[in-house]
Amino acid sequence: MAIPDFQTLNRPLLEYAAGADERRLRDAHDALADAFDLSEEEREQMLPSGRAKLFYNRVAWAATHLKKAGLLEAKRRGVFAITDAGREAIKSGPARITNRYLERYQGFLDFRYQRNNGPADNAEESTPSSSSYDDEQTPEEVLEIAWKTIRGNLEIDLLDQIKQVTPDFFERLVVDVLVAMGYGGERNDAARAVGKSGDGGIDGIIDEDPLGLDVIYLQAKRWEGVVGRPEIQKFAGALQGRRAKKGVFITTSSFTREALEYASLIDNRIILLNGRRLARLMIDHGVGVSTASVYELKKLDSDYFLDE
Repeated sequence: MAIPDFQTLNRPLLEYAAGADERRLRDAHDALADAFDLSEEEREQMLPSGRAKLFYNRVAWAATHLKKAGLLEAKRRGVFAITDAGREAIKSGPARITNRYLERYQGFLDFRYQRNNGPADNAEESTPSSSSYDDEQTPEEVLEIAWKTIRGNLEIDLLDQIKQVTPDFFERLVVDVLVAMGYGGERNDAARAVGKSGDGGIDGIIDEDPLGLDVIYLQAKRWEGVVGRPEIQKFAGALQGRRAKKGVFITTSSFTREALEYASLIDNRIILLNGRRLARLMIDHGVGVSTASVYELKKLDSDYFLDE
């Protein structure tokens, strides 16, 4: 089944808490995953950032909202218990306990409208938008989805720009990306014979490491159409002529299924890098992009408050 959103987890989490004097959050993760019959793949599914498991994140946020409403209470780190208000919510509350339902509790209102430190400077800042009133995503999911959308748009813009540069500039760009990834040592002598090797299938050579213990052969082309198997075969043949085992074929377009299959079957290790992946690497390694804004997401350091 689909992974339930965090509001759907509110009542099951309350009912789980009601079954014992205290519950550990880590045990709640597994118990609710079992209750919803989640597959192993669903249990392991990550947030877009890859830093936390999606289902565990949703359980944690359900617990946070229930605590803010006073239906659960924190006993100690990672341990919670149901309150009398929580038992009453199980008894008289709806089948699906949502944020809208939780707004009958003052603690949740203070949390949701950020009123812990008095009134906000203006009404708009203290009121969530109607579109987010019953969001199925946790705040982290909303943040990461927005980040992923912005990054995706940047990849498209970056690739459009790459397609407009000259062939010589594109070859230099490729070298810049590889150097930023740790290949080739110093930028000034990173690549050799780029565009001048005279070998029909090779545009340049770059050291695999700063010491030059091994080399990687490059083919870097701005391509209008999809790159097919014949071009990869030509590149592989050029590598064999040099007794080379490693190559990177980079294009602004993409590769056919036959080209991908061929590259995966031959003895030479050839990496096929399409335009979208090149754009992602440029973003990851700061080539051709600059930082517009930085947002730090911090969490409570519980260890700091431990009384030695």
